[in-house]
Amino acid sequence: MRLFRPLSRAAGAVELLDGPAPFAERARSLGDVARLNGAFGGRLVTVRHVRRLLARLPTDRTATVVDLGTGGGDIPRALVRWARRAGRSIRVFALDLSGPTLEVARGMVAGYPEIVLLRADALAPPFRANAVDVAISSLTLHHLEPGAATAYLAAMGEVARVGVVVNDLARSRLGWVAIWLVTRLTGCGRMSRHDGPLSVRRAYTAEEVRRLCARAGLEGVAVRCYAPLLRLCAVTE
Repeated sequence: MRLFRPLSRAAGAVELLDGPAPFAERARSLGDVARLNGAFGGRLVTVRHVRRLLARLPTDRTATVVDLGTGGGDIPRALVRWARRAGRSIRVFALDLSGPTLEVARGMVAGYPEIVLLRADALAPPFRANAVDVAISSLTLHHLEPGAATAYLAAMGEVARVGVVVNDLARSRLGWVAIWLVTRLTGCGRMSRHDGPLSVRRAYTAEEVRRLCARAGLEGVAVRCYAPLLRLCAVTE
């Protein structure tokens, strides 16, 4: 069936969230992302893998995580909520290059002193090698073309002592249809209705992510597929 035929990647396409936008629209779009991340399990996938990696560390010291391309900061918030329930000390560095996006995130992470917001380029994060325990990415990889995506993954591998978690959409025609419907049936704003389906078209397949990880020199990383969630996750085993 045509619906299941391979979908070519929309190389070079630009999402509205990647450009200038009214603050209210940007805030609504980032709120949509956070809401859908929670409703459809994307957030839970990241938290579970981070929790598994941090279990390798002594529990009597503060665990450190950097989120490279944090957007509205919903994943750092979820990690802090988990750590509080678990009685685990944690520090999350939430990094994004966009000043307006970080302004949105600042309001969303109020009440979470464990989260430190940083404005910086995720391809050249301001951290030494092995500076943090875990480097994470959620819905950022698909924004990058292959060369930048390789540099991004390499940067994640360099700063992380224990491992990486790269959670993103998986490109498919079925996924495109599903996201098109979801962004229209769940009250998403104009930017999300445009960017959601385009994000699927910009995303990589599991095999493409494996090749990107290999080019980036990431070792011991497996790509896990979560077909019901329309996601894939590259994680340190």
